[in-house]
This record gives sequence, C-alpha cells and structure tokens, in this order.
Amino acid sequence: MADGTLPPQYDPAQVEDEIYAYWEREGLFRADPNPARAPYTIVIPPPNVTGVLHMGHALNNTLQDVIIRFWRMRGREALWLPGTDHAGVATQGVVEKALWKEERKTRHDVGREGLLARIWQWKEKHGGTIVEQLKKLGCSCDWSRLRFTMDAGLSRAVRAVFVGLYREGLIYRGERLVNWSCPFQTALSDDELEYAEVDTFFWHIRYPIKGRPGRYVVVATTRPETMLGDTAVAVHPEDPRYRDLVGETAVVPLVEREVPIIADDYVKRDEGTGCLKVTPAHDPNDFAIAGRHGLRMINILNPDGTLNGHAGRFQGLDRLAARPKIVAELESLGLVEKIVPHRHSVAHCYRSHDLIEPYLSVQWYVKMAPLVAKAREAERSGRVRFHPARWTHTYRQWLDSTPDWCISRQVWWGHRIPVWTCAACKAEICETEDPAACPRCGGTELAQDPDVLDTWFSSQLWPFSTLGWPDATADLDYFYPTNLLVTDRGIIALWVARMIMAGEHFLGREPFSDVYIHATILDRRGARMSKSAGNGIDPIVMIRGGTNMDGTVFDKGFGADAVRFMLTAMTTEGQDMRIWPERFETGRNFANKIWNAARFCLMHLEGGVEALAPELNEADLDFADRWILSRLRGAIERATACAEDFRYCDFARTVYEFVWGEFCDWYLELLKPRLGDPADAPAARRVLAFVLDRVLRILSPVTPFITEALWRRLGERVPCRPLFGPRGGPAEGPLIRAAWPEPETVPAFAGVEDEMALLQDAIRAMRELRSRYHGAPYNLSPRERLAMHISCRTEAVREVLTRRAALLAQDREANASPAAVAVDLPKPGAAAVAVRTGMTIYLPLAGLIDLKTERARLAKEREKLRAYADKIAGKLANPKFADKAPKEIVAAEKARLEEAETKLAEIEGQLRELR
Repeated sequence: MADGTLPPQYDPAQVEDEIYAYWEREGLFRADPNPARAPYTIVIPPPNVTGVLHMGHALNNTLQDVIIRFWRMRGREALWLPGTDHAGVATQGVVEKALWKEERKTRHDVGREGLLARIWQWKEKHGGTIVEQLKKLGCSCDWSRLRFTMDAGLSRAVRAVFVGLYREGLIYRGERLVNWSCPFQTALSDDELEYAEVDTFFWHIRYPIKGRPGRYVVVATTRPETMLGDTAVAVHPEDPRYRDLVGETAVVPLVEREVPIIADDYVKRDEGTGCLKVTPAHDPNDFAIAGRHGLRMINILNPDGTLNGHAGRFQGLDRLAARPKIVAELESLGLVEKIVPHRHSVAHCYRSHDLIEPYLSVQWYVKMAPLVAKAREAERSGRVRFHPARWTHTYRQWLDSTPDWCISRQVWWGHRIPVWTCAACKAEICETEDPAACPRCGGTELAQDPDVLDTWFSSQLWPFSTLGWPDATADLDYFYPTNLLVTDRGIIALWVARMIMAGEHFLGREPFSDVYIHATILDRRGARMSKSAGNGIDPIVMIRGGTNMDGTVFDKGFGADAVRFMLTAMTTEGQDMRIWPERFETGRNFANKIWNAARFCLMHLEGGVEALAPELNEADLDFADRWILSRLRGAIERATACAEDFRYCDFARTVYEFVWGEFCDWYLELLKPRLGDPADAPAARRVLAFVLDRVLRILSPVTPFITEALWRRLGERVPCRPLFGPRGGPAEGPLIRAAWPEPETVPAFAGVEDEMALLQDAIRAMRELRSRYHGAPYNLSPRERLAMHISCRTEAVREVLTRRAALLAQDREANASPAAVAVDLPKPGAAAVAVRTGMTIYLPLAGLIDLKTERARLAKEREKLRAYADKIAGKLANPKFADKAPKEIVAAEKARLEEAETKLAEIEGQLRELR
C-alpha cells in the first residue's frame, strides 16, 4: 500500500500490528482529568497475571472495547483502565509445581522469602503475556495506567481497608469450620467452591452400645474415614426407637472412643437410620450440634489431607486412600450392615477441582451484615443497574444469604495480613505500617500473622485503588465512580457484590452505575470450553493462525476484526453462546465486503477534492442519494441506542445490515451508472465520500483495524467530507478520535424509504423469476434481457413503479425491463408468477422455453413423485411400521413424505403457470 492503492484482498496481518503501534505511539488511548469533558470510565476485570487469553477473555474485552471506543467518539474523556491480578492461590500453585518439576523442592525447602522471590521472577517473565494478547485483540486500554494488585499503591489501599475494618470491629478472628483445599493447603470462601455430582455409597456402620452386649446403633455416612473424629451419636428426641438410649454411651469402632448418645431436633427421623454420627470438626451441621451440646471437636486431618495422630493406626494415609482400608476393617469385624449406592453433589476447589474438606481452623473473617445493607440499597435505589435485569435476582439472593467472609489464606503469595503479636505481652497490633515496637509494652519481638488475604479482598478495591485511593487524587475525583463493569455471571458474588460493598463503605459511592453480565462461551455441542477437555478455542490462533487447542492448524487467522465482530454479533441476552472456528468466517467475509466496497469507493475518489461538486444542496440529490441518507440516519439512530443500552447483538446487526445489505448491495449498484456520467459524477462522488465516512465511523467500535486503515486512505483522497455547502476543509485526524455521527447531521426524506422498499420488492421478484429458469433443463442465459409485466393493485403503486422504471431496468442481476406496468394487468398467457405486496409480476414464457415439452416433463415428474409419496404414506399408515420401528426411523420417513409433498405442490404451481 506504499503507493496509496488498496490491494484487491484484505490481509489483516498487513494492517493490524502497524495500526495498533500507531495508536500507541500517538497516545490515542490515553485519558486524563479534563474539566471540559465528562468522563466515561471502565476498569478491566483483571485477568490472572500468569494467565493466557482464552475465548472468555476475548468476549469480555471485546465488549468493553466496543463501548469505550463508542464513548470516546461521543466526546467523553474515555478511560479504560487495565491491569492484572496476583491470583494468590492459583499463581503460587503454578510456581510450586514448576519448583517441584525443575528442582524437586517444595515451598518449605526454599522458605517463604525464597518462594516469593521465585514468584516475582515468574511474574516478570510471564506476566506480560496476556497484556500483549489483549493488544492483538485491539483493546484500547490506557496502558500508561497498567496496574497490578500487588503494586505498592494498591497494597497500601489493601492495608488501609483491612485496618479500617479491623478498627470498626468488622474484622475478627475465630475458630470455625472452613472449606479446606488440601492441594493448596488453604481455606476458601463459600463463593470459591464449585459443585459436581459424585457417585459414591452410603456405608451403614454399627456402633456398639457400652454395657449392652449385642445392642448397636446404625449410622449411615458417605465419608467413613470421618468416624475417627466422632464425638457423639445424635437421635431425634421424639424417636421412640432410641428414646431409651439417650444418655447412654456408644463406642466408635476402630478407635474405641466412648461418645454420648444425645437428642437433637436437627436429626431427621424419616431419613436414613434415624441415628447421626456427629463429627464436629468435619461437618458444618455437626459443628452446630457440638456447639449446642458442648461436645469435643477432634480434627483428624493434617493440612495436606492426610490423617493425623487422632486416626490411630491410619495416621499418615491420605484420607481418600484410608477410606477403603477403614471399610475393609469394619467389614472384618462385622460392623458394616449394608452398603447403598448414592449420587450427590459435592463441593470442589474452583482452582484444583479436588474435593473440599470441612476443616476446623482459626481464620480471619469480615462481618458482612453492615456491608450487605449498603450494597443492597445501592441496587434498590437504581444507582447500580444489572444488564440483563434478571441478574439482579442473583445479586439480591446472594446478599440475603451470605455468611461472614473468610478472608485468610494459608499461602505465601499475596497481601500478608497486617496483624502482629507481641511476644512479651501478647498484644495484638493492627497497623497500616509495619510496627517497630509494641505500643503497649515497647517490646520489639513482634510476629506477623503468616496468612495472606483472599485475592478477592484486594480485587474488591479495584475500581478506586487503581485511581490512587486512599489518597484524594485528581484521578479519583474525576474518574470515580466508574460507568460500566463487564463481567461473567460466575463472579457476581465473588467480585461484583464485594466491589459495591467496598465502594459504598469507604467512598460512600457505588463503584459503577451499570453491570453487564455477558454469556458463557460453550463449544458446538454445548459443553463448557476447557484446556483439559481439548475443546477450547485459542483467540490468538483465530486472529493470527497457528495450532488450536484441539490440534487443528489454521494457516491464516480470520483477523481481529472478524473475531471481534462475531463475538459482538453473538452476544444476545441469552445465557450461553456456542462458538466454533467456522463461525468466524462470517466476520471475515464481512471484513472483506467492507474492504472491497471501500476499494470501489476510493477508486472513484482518486481525483480528490477537485473531483467533487464544489457546492451541494438538497436539490442536487438523486433519489438513490436521498434513500441512502435516510437509511444512514436510521442506522445511526439505532446503533447509537443499541450502544447506549448495551444491546451488542443489535448493534452488530444494525451496522451489518446497513453496510452490507443497503450500502453495498443496493446503493453502490445504483450509483455505478452515475459515476460514469461526467455531468452527474461530481455530485455522486460528494455523497459517496460522505456516506463512506459515516460508514467507517459506525463500524469503528466493532472493527477498529480495517476501518482505521480505510479512514487513512479516505483522508488521503478527500481530507474533509461535508455533505452540503462548499467542498473541502481540514482533515479530522485518526478515526479512533473522530466524532461519532449524530443522526441529526444526516438529512431524512419523507416517503423515499417506502418508495425504495417497493422498488426492492419488485427487483427481488424479478430476480427470483429469472433464477427459476437459470439452470437445467432451461439454461436461460443471464445475458438474455427479459421483459416482465407488473400488475399493480393500486394507482399509487403503479405511479411509483412507472416513475422509477429506469431503476428497475438498471438492475444487472434481474436483467429485465418492465414491458408493461398497469393496475390489474391480466396474466399474459403462459407465464411465471411472483406475488408481492401491492403487485404481481409476470414473466411470459412463450419463446423462452418449449411450453409443450416442459408441460410433459413436469407431468411425468409429478407422476413419479406421487407414486413415491404414496409409497411412504402407505408405509406410515401400516401400524406394524409406525408403532414398532425406532422413533428416529419413523421421523425420517415423515420428513421424506413432507419433502415430497412440498415438491408436488411446486410442480402443480409450475403447471398452472404454463397453462
């Protein structure tokens, strides 16, 4: 493109990197406080720092980029603030695996500081990968503001929040059952769990009654290893089967522990055996029972999931490996009454996907009730709105049921809890800065809590910590509250609700006004995509080519614009979106259509400003000009409304239908004869330049690369493109910073769209009639000009079609002329017929085909098809077939019959036309 001409085909690889480098070099993504403009702010949901781009990221960030580009063009000071999350549990897990694989060492071998040094090295080496991938997608983030959740400034915000909540009495330490991830050896909150159906068994186990030889109570459990930590057996107080046993003592097999038999209303008399083994340290319901009865709590697990000293001879075994050994020993003692298959939903770690263990541990918690009240009011008052609105229910439901939040994690990578204990006086010290001495006794031997904070604790501060809080910065004053959050439904509780709580509590304002919850991406069969399943799609491969996750090789990618367009076009208000690589072909075809249309336009604008009409006013506009301008105005109105309301699919469909279906397929075709007319061409080129200018503007948020490249070429030809008045003027600059077209700047013309719709209907009917006789056996030449008759139902229709007869005759695909146009025109003998609103169009067939031979051919085909249909109908009427054949076979036969009847109806229609 060195000579300014466009290649015949669009090659994204030749455009995208150069265009993106230009945007970055010129600082076109940058946003700063500007009193002359209103801000529009989006903070990116920070991906894991060690992550790589997957299709969910591509969808999420495409939707954000579409909106930020739209509002940037609307004149807002548009800030899209990027960053990455340290992802404590996940990132440490990745580095620990590498440490073991490469050095055969655990974190304990290298120590806390040694492991943290390795993680920082890992972050520096791999942390920029996803940022560079986001750039390949075209994300227009202000990269000068790139943040990381463990940056010094953000870490200071984390401490300020922790200390503030601690001093308000909203953070406390307590011993409770937690969700324990054995692989990561840390607690997880309820919102970090995922549930999956598991096939297992109910083991019915006999517990002997002390002092009553031969008497047992039978308990049922899906986790027989936990019996080693039992401290009671519970029955319902009104269950007559066990009333005489309340107060007696049962003996826990294998460990021979004597435990009381207690009565508690929680026990269901009509479920299982009516007896409940109580394991307070490993079941939340049992924990509650223990609290009511003052029972002992025995934790039988080590942090890694192996059994500890309370398990006796099973000590050291993994709890799952111990299970069959325990059952076998119970069976040898005759203490297993029965084993019943059972399927139930079990919690798993959302990172490792291993089974979660309820685990008794001392942890740090946030009291949620006061924070929940503020978050609830923010949504109910309308200050925070969910799109689609149905996700409001999910948000409210979580607020109404959330327990106190367990915020401590037993890993080393993350924000360490800012609490110290004095060795001398045991005082607990919580400060934003590391204390040098105990404020109570002056002692200097201070031990900091070893745990770190849940990753979501720092992430909840993202909308304001990234803008400089706790300092009162100009950025915070100008850009906060932000405008939009785009995210997945899976983290409404984990992240969205907590950000609202934090914003309301510490700044007194909602962190954003709108929350858009996008679809979940599935494969073509409706399964969730994952690397392990091999059904994922690598967005970078789709953009640039390469080997996809399933091994498929793409020599060339579809280009970023194609991927962006399809992701936007498929974003409806439904929950899920099925994607496979071939779907991006539609986006590539659209990009090629844009390129070819612009290439045609630029070819006719080679003469530059001097080749345009010096002056232009409405009176100079042709009918086709008036129509395309009216349609353009409507497209701008619809696209603007869609972007403002986050109706992504409708936005994409609006620009697609206008650009391809109206500008390319109709207007450019209507324009071609005028561009060859020296008298008419200057005015036609003037309108063409204006419309192409607006087309590139409304396409820009979704397909930014190709439109920026074409905008440059258009600017080289015609720097300024006003519709009316004198031609010429100064250039506007890059498209990314150009003004969004306002509908009122484009004229509209009453009645012209209805007229054009009538003409389009007639032309489509003429095309259809020609196509009926195009192939074998007729082989009507596309070059043979046809004469068609149009019978109008009203005088108004006749008047329009007569006045615009030249446009009807101009259509190259129909290649036909209206030989007669009249109200209630009779059918001209043997003729093909197309019925449309307000008109019937006839194609006389005499002379085009041999009518006698064609009638005979159709009659013979009708006879064969009738026999075929009767045979299938008879088969379906036979009860031996209809009732006994497989359903899919019967359905296939019915479909064949329906197809045959449809073809018969078509043949009958053709025979009527030939009479």
